[in-house]
Amino acid sequence: MGLSIAREDPRKDELRPLVEALDSYLASLYPAESNHLLGLESLARPEVAFLVARRQTAIAQTELAEGEVLGTAALIPYSLSTPPYGEIKRMYVPPKARGLGVAKALLIRLEEEAAEMDLRLLRLETGIHQPEALGLYRSWGFAERGPFGSYEPDPLSLFMEKTL
Repeated sequence: MGLSIAREDPRKDELRPLVEALDSYLASLYPAESNHLLGLESLARPEVAFLVARRQTAIAQTELAEGEVLGTAALIPYSLSTPPYGEIKRMYVPPKARGLGVAKALLIRLEEEAAEMDLRLLRLETGIHQPEALGLYRSWGFAERGPFGSYEPDPLSLFMEKTL
């Protein structure tokens, strides 16, 4: 599949609908206190890698157009932590692009970004009502762990990490 993944500014008008779709989806699954979302300004900080996956060429017999956004993910570095790690945030592939390998391509690129930042550990928080995400992360080598950083224990959250 012709896919490009690059750092982009999350404040772009064309990316807002995807960010809002993820917000709406998570709000439908979890109460506000269990949603740990970063706003666009936080995602736009220079040290953050906000990645956007785009279709390079149109896919025949689908609704996917050339240049269309097929997914997003962010990597937040915590270089001063012991040990240093990167946190994956805002990983989202809209329903019409699922099953095309976009999430796996984003995970590959997140690992490359982490290596460039000299980070050897990835962590994430995700919800218990997202079996597809949990399956993806587990198949990618992420293992469950306790809360990290500023997270508190939450029965609706799972915390995971992967050593690179």
